[in-house]
Amino acid sequence: MNIPVRKFDAVIVGAGGAGLRAAIQLSEAGLKTAVLTKVFPTRSHTVAAQGGVAASLGNSEEDHWHWHMYDTVKGSDWLGDQDAIEFMCRKANEVVVELEHYGMPFDRLDNGRIYQRPFGGHMSNFGDKPVRRSCAAADRTGHAMLHAMYQRNVKVNTQFFVEWMALDLIRDDEGDVLGVTAMDMETGEIVMFHSRATIFATGGSGRIFHSSTNAFINTGDGLGMAARAGIPLEDLEFWQFHPTGVAGAGVLITEGVRGEGGILRNSSGERFMERYAPNAKDLASRDVVSRAMVTEINEGRGCGPNKDYVLLDITHLEPATIMKRLPGIREIGIQFAGVDCIKAPLPVVPTCHYQMGGIPTNHFGQVVVPKGDDLNSVVQGFYAAGECACASVHGANRLGTNSLLDLLVFGKSAGETAVADLQKGVRNHKPIPQEAIERSLARVDRLNNQKSGSNVHEVRLDMQRVMQKHCGVFRFDDLLKEGVDMILDVEKQVRQTEIKDKSQVWNTARLEALELDNLIEVAKATMVSAEARKESRGAHVRDDAPDTPAHPNGRDDQNWLKHTLWYSEGNRLAYKPVQMKPLTVDTIELKKRAY
Repeated sequence: MNIPVRKFDAVIVGAGGAGLRAAIQLSEAGLKTAVLTKVFPTRSHTVAAQGGVAASLGNSEEDHWHWHMYDTVKGSDWLGDQDAIEFMCRKANEVVVELEHYGMPFDRLDNGRIYQRPFGGHMSNFGDKPVRRSCAAADRTGHAMLHAMYQRNVKVNTQFFVEWMALDLIRDDEGDVLGVTAMDMETGEIVMFHSRATIFATGGSGRIFHSSTNAFINTGDGLGMAARAGIPLEDLEFWQFHPTGVAGAGVLITEGVRGEGGILRNSSGERFMERYAPNAKDLASRDVVSRAMVTEINEGRGCGPNKDYVLLDITHLEPATIMKRLPGIREIGIQFAGVDCIKAPLPVVPTCHYQMGGIPTNHFGQVVVPKGDDLNSVVQGFYAAGECACASVHGANRLGTNSLLDLLVFGKSAGETAVADLQKGVRNHKPIPQEAIERSLARVDRLNNQKSGSNVHEVRLDMQRVMQKHCGVFRFDDLLKEGVDMILDVEKQVRQTEIKDKSQVWNTARLEALELDNLIEVAKATMVSAEARKESRGAHVRDDAPDTPAHPNGRDDQNWLKHTLWYSEGNRLAYKPVQMKPLTVDTIELKKRAY
């Protein structure tokens, strides 16, 4: 079957922070650039980021990028690649100042410098005390960032395809990436976007879990497309559960609340984090705080009629401070919890928030895969940045505000690398293999012709419940083993989903079924990888990996200081070593992670 073909120098899938930053780089270089997005760019999920973007500006106190690097390596529980982490932390000031020049309305200090607030896990002088490192625009930093970068893209004539869903990655026999097939959501038309460079910036996949801070559009589209095209997914066992989602709703309450002085309390009013993290207290890293909260709840010290949440208290702050620094949080509390945080504490519970793993890349934004003896062979024409990518700067646990920094640094880096490759004339438009397009069209044809199949909504709910129960904040050996079998059973149902509506125009049923194809790939990768990793590290905590002197916090560096690579075909696992050597500075050596 022949379908329309549109040719571009570069195609970017996703218009959140990473996609917009990459697009600026390409369009400013004069390259014909298309950005495909399921929603209008300023409604991408980056809009939900509240707390800030990390950079060691040192505007209100002494700070240094090397301390930021140390905190990031420590936060990653030493699973982060130290070359990529150094690259990110050294580039932080540059990309924040660039963003400011694009028109980003950061909050200001009285002296006119950018306002910075403390955030969990960010410490001064190699872990001495909390430091102000998060550059913030009140509690709407992501919203402001998207608008600033979208306006810059309009200025440089980036071409946006709004309300288009990418379907599949197109590779030729040599493994090079030639673009994507995509569907116009309004008409149902399928088009081949033929490109010399393809950049994935599709965001996270948090909707594999039942309770999530993620938007409903976060369905792992980039990861699903990559997995089906034979690209492995890296470190998908590591999922961050944000400590403070609104109980019962899952809506995010930024860590910036605790950065401004918020205190977590149990049913007796105790500031319980003093027992779990004596130095950092409420500003320990997110996995530490989440496990402390779940422990309080499990041991009967939760709040409410069912004792199933704890309280986030900022009633001791001045109302004027809350209205200036946290206006959006007050509004969220009133709308989703029925609580005015000026007058009463907010009910909060850990909620799935962020994937540390993703499509494997290097710090240039190039997608890399094992090929023979080369564990990091570059996939020609393919780049990735943001939450869908794994550089790996977050390792086993991400520090707050490093996500927006990740978007800026690696969005720019992927764009720069693609520009350099294309300007050198490395790649022309290669012939499109017809069989690759036909495989993509077959997925849509199956849905159009399937009868008496499974219900998309019910199967998706089954998947989310399996993930929530079997692969949550705490993980148990028997539940993980059972979870692998159950998620593979769910996959069988996904392969025979049926949609009643066969129409073309704005067929949301078809879109949801196609999104489920992507979600199940991520769910399988997560469950299989988690069951196989026989240690506790960062956000991955197993009951059968106890804390001993040889294995601090249950971490087994002798056997498990390595990245997981999951292949969709056959649910196969492979591994590659963590890059412990930074670019220019000394290695940050292994030690017990404590706050």
